[in-house]
Amino acid sequence: MAAKTLWLAWGLWCYFWIVIFTVVLGSTCIVLTFVDPGGNLVQQVARFWALSILRFCGVSVRVEGLERLTPGEAYVFAANHRSYFDIFVLYAALPGRLLWVAKQSLFYIPIFGQALSRIGCVPVDRSNLQSAIRTLNQAATKVRAGASMMIFPEGTRGTTAELLPFKKGVFIMALKAGQPVVPVSISGTLFIQPRLTLAVRPGPVKVVISPPIGVQDFTRKEDLMEAVRQAIAAHYDPEFPYGPRNDRR
Repeated sequence: MAAKTLWLAWGLWCYFWIVIFTVVLGSTCIVLTFVDPGGNLVQQVARFWALSILRFCGVSVRVEGLERLTPGEAYVFAANHRSYFDIFVLYAALPGRLLWVAKQSLFYIPIFGQALSRIGCVPVDRSNLQSAIRTLNQAATKVRAGASMMIFPEGTRGTTAELLPFKKGVFIMALKAGQPVVPVSISGTLFIQPRLTLAVRPGPVKVVISPPIGVQDFTRKEDLMEAVRQAIAAHYDPEFPYGPRNDRR
């Protein structure tokens, strides 16, 4: 009980500073979008925002597989999702200009939501099929224009070690974008800050970037979805870093 109280207190302290970092750096991003249409400075500020939060909260990130990415190439990154900290981890780990396909409710958060919108991230209204289709078409257009897009195929944060069923819509977008899909396996954030709690526990995170999957090899979204799922599962270690498990790479 004492340990849980400690991590809850630490989590509340972390979230206080997450709000501070987000207000200051989110406002900076909004201002920069008016003078930096290419998004290079904005991307640097966003990465600094993520790194600052991770360092303050005592989270270290180890990245494997960066050599598999071609500098300047636009990708659709697809990652498993267990925690809000996945967002900070991915911003810190992945190179290039990174946009997001995110649930619409995030865009209503003051400053944070405006920053997401201004930098070009794409909101998805899951309750409206036609709106979601238009949104995913917009995301595909942004990828073809040279921006990498981050998606969480599970659609929400999982509360257990097992991967949730993948949503098909984002793979329709990936096929339309025509750029390679890169499976990204995140291990460790389930222990740092799982869903349904504000407690935060410092610790390491492992990110494994799998080889890009060319969408030209697929005609069915279901086949692409299964290939991405298998690649993520092959490197996702739900017990990391507190349980023994052989590396399956």
